[in-house]
Amino acid sequence: MTTQRPKEQNWSVLLGAAFLMATSAIGPGFLTQTSVFTEQLLASFGFVILISIIIDLIVQTNIWRIIAVTGRRTQDTANLVMPGLGSLLAALIVIGGLAFNIGNVGGAGLGLNVMTGLDATTGAILSALFAIGIFLFKEAGQAMDRLAQLLGGVMILLTLYVMFTSHPPYAEAALRTVAPIKFDLFAIITLVGGTVGGYITFAGGHRLLDAGIKGVEALPSVNRGATSAILIASLMRILLFLAALGVVSSGAHLDPDNPPASVFQIAAGDVGYRLFGVVMWAAAITSVVGSAYTSVSFIRSLHPAIERHHTWITVAFIVLSTAVLAAIGKPVAILLAVGALNALILPIALGTMLVAAGRRDLVGDYRHPAWMTWTGWLVVLAMAVLSVRTILTTLPQLFGQS
Repeated sequence: MTTQRPKEQNWSVLLGAAFLMATSAIGPGFLTQTSVFTEQLLASFGFVILISIIIDLIVQTNIWRIIAVTGRRTQDTANLVMPGLGSLLAALIVIGGLAFNIGNVGGAGLGLNVMTGLDATTGAILSALFAIGIFLFKEAGQAMDRLAQLLGGVMILLTLYVMFTSHPPYAEAALRTVAPIKFDLFAIITLVGGTVGGYITFAGGHRLLDAGIKGVEALPSVNRGATSAILIASLMRILLFLAALGVVSSGAHLDPDNPPASVFQIAAGDVGYRLFGVVMWAAAITSVVGSAYTSVSFIRSLHPAIERHHTWITVAFIVLSTAVLAAIGKPVAILLAVGALNALILPIALGTMLVAAGRRDLVGDYRHPAWMTWTGWLVVLAMAVLSVRTILTTLPQLFGQS
């Protein structure tokens, strides 16, 4: 039986889980992808965002609901669906999370460099120490929730300011969101993967589980948390899209080496560039925390020793990411290889959870809504086909590198 929690405490945890997932999605890659695709597709990128939001909601609500109903972390449910499947999924999540965390730590260093002029590597190390400090708090879960809410709010407000200064064509953006001139399937897949792919969609679901929000009676709260998380991440995406659209519609070109920085700088001058540093650091540091927490949550139940020492394993996860970054810089080859693996995680994980939702020994008398099941399987099929395509195009690039 699920322990009842005070409503205000419930809401605090739900909001924290929503922001944890959203800010895990809003990392350096999120900022770059949004800026680049806006320059390529102009106002029609609004249609891509709309379609990706619909897919994100299908994925997120399915996975969070099934986590809550089973009362187990995803890897434990997967191992019950098929022995060894959960361990495979955990390995994919941890490998992907570790590799992408290298980029997140690097993004935090870049953010501090823009804000203060501090060397990027030094900034990365200081940012990693800050993230480690979060997990050393006695109430690490609450500290993580507060950090995600605070920095998530800061990112949204600063990007909102830059959007207004860039004077985007709002009417054109609204029209092309429902009647696009250009269409890019790869952009949709990239956005979906960057929002609910890899470890990201599980960040909030596992956080709710750790906070004791589970069971059929908790589903209304879980639905609100899952939807809120997608809407928060999507709000940030839309604001950045409009800011970038205002810049490129004026005839300006984004710097290919740092597209989101040029959006902020062109729209708001030197002040905008400094604001970009704040947004980049906030996006990166919350992604560092979300990646470390969620990746380790996938291996906590594999052995009692991991469960007992999960805090220190999380610290080691961040230290290792930072050490690799400091030693060899951004490992492009590793990121490409894991990007290909990461494309497989979503269909495997979502498919496994949908199978679990139909198993009475795992969900009891709960009946998963038919529309969620069928839309979920459609996403699994589409993402599986496209993930294979991603691997076939990525691996030649990887092995072609020196």
